[in-house]
Amino acid sequence: MEHTVEFSIKSGIPQTGRNGCLVAGVFEPRKLSTAAAALDRAAKGYLSGVVRRGDMQGKSGTTLLLHGVPNTTGRVLLVGLGRENDFREKQYREAVAAAIRALNATGADEAILHLTKLAVGRRDAAWRIAHAVTVAHECNYRFTRMKSKSEGAEPALRRLILSVDRAAGKGAAAGLAQGLAVAHGMNLAKDLGNLPPNVCTPSHLADQARELAKRYRMKVTVLERADMERLGMHTLLSVAQGSAQPPKFITLEYRGGPRKMKPVALVGKGITFDTGGISLKPGPEMDEMKFDMCGAASVLGTMKAVGEMRLPVNVVGVIPATENMPGGRATRPGDVVKSLSGQTVEILNTDAEGRLVLCDALTYVERYKPAAVIDIATLTGACVIALGHVAAGLFANDDAMAREVVAAADAAYDRVWHMPLWDDYQEQLKSNFADFANIGGRPAGAVTAACFLARFTKKYQWAHLDVAGVAWKSGKEKGATGRPVPLLTQFLVNRARKG
Repeated sequence: MEHTVEFSIKSGIPQTGRNGCLVAGVFEPRKLSTAAAALDRAAKGYLSGVVRRGDMQGKSGTTLLLHGVPNTTGRVLLVGLGRENDFREKQYREAVAAAIRALNATGADEAILHLTKLAVGRRDAAWRIAHAVTVAHECNYRFTRMKSKSEGAEPALRRLILSVDRAAGKGAAAGLAQGLAVAHGMNLAKDLGNLPPNVCTPSHLADQARELAKRYRMKVTVLERADMERLGMHTLLSVAQGSAQPPKFITLEYRGGPRKMKPVALVGKGITFDTGGISLKPGPEMDEMKFDMCGAASVLGTMKAVGEMRLPVNVVGVIPATENMPGGRATRPGDVVKSLSGQTVEILNTDAEGRLVLCDALTYVERYKPAAVIDIATLTGACVIALGHVAAGLFANDDAMAREVVAAADAAYDRVWHMPLWDDYQEQLKSNFADFANIGGRPAGAVTAACFLARFTKKYQWAHLDVAGVAWKSGKEKGATGRPVPLLTQFLVNRARKG
């Protein structure tokens, strides 16, 4: 859930009501932005006086709320932007976040955000508007569904007017539409990730897919265990063996483009709880393994965003969903299973289960003759060690595809880093007893996991996103992030523009 704010766009010098607040930026050291300087002229030098006295230095992320400002509604919120030469995407998003947090602490029910007029490198008004909306939603998001009573008073802010120059035109409206769709998609992904594993089961994910299909006129198919057995999805089923929860193989088809247009397939890892199976994980932080379905959640979130925007593309969302539990029926280290592709896998570690559910899904999507396939998975702890919590790992069997994903990630500020997928690493997956093993040892663990998946993706253009480091946060801010919904949506927006 989140505190709901209504967004609108206005050009020129918009006015707000009696209980409103104007928001403008100040660069370091003590330099009014263009919008702040215009307000200052109307206020007969009031703002420049405050800045000159040193009450607002302009340090990035700082805020100062002024009351009784002449010739305004009274309230003006100054937001520090840092040095003008250093002002980029990161600083812009941080400034918007600081503004929203400060506004929520005031009694204002309406605000005009002049930060959306700031120059952010080469980014246009559509980009600034879209990111202001998604950042505002992120600041307002709270997961309270499982609490018996609400905590704290709800913020007064109800309306946020995004100020743009008159030249912004239709681009600003498109930015608002995309920002809202991405934010709503991220919220769905966050809600699913944050739900406890006794609620967010494979069956719950299937129900969510059915709801999306109903709302956005998509086609949904849910394969049951018997269907998967009949098809030969034995690597996926090997993971599901130890769980009392029935596995589900979910497909959502969105047809917004021409009938003959090949779809983009999004494949999301849906392990709704991962104990590690017989290769049991250590106890500390095991509760966070409810987030092991964040790949699946991001697919559902992206499908929601695409449906909301009515993008003229064809997209297929595929979610192999199961728990990974220990038990008398659970798969053992040393077992050999046959995948849907016909290749056999020696399971050396049952905690390397994500690749076992994904490989059958990656074979299954061949039937759609996809234009491109992206899989999204909280796949390896090794990727967290390599890239931390800033960038997702990107692997691809096609350099043009990798560049396309990197471009979308850059525009969405949902960043990735292109990692190697060389055949040299395949040597680590050799097995004496099957075609190959499901792990390749500690060295380059994220790479060998991607190399495993690459063996099932030879028939199409494919990218793999290892989001283990970015899909959720630990500690005081524990919770799902909604990434990489912004990246995936931007990728599809870019494809839609190409036609």
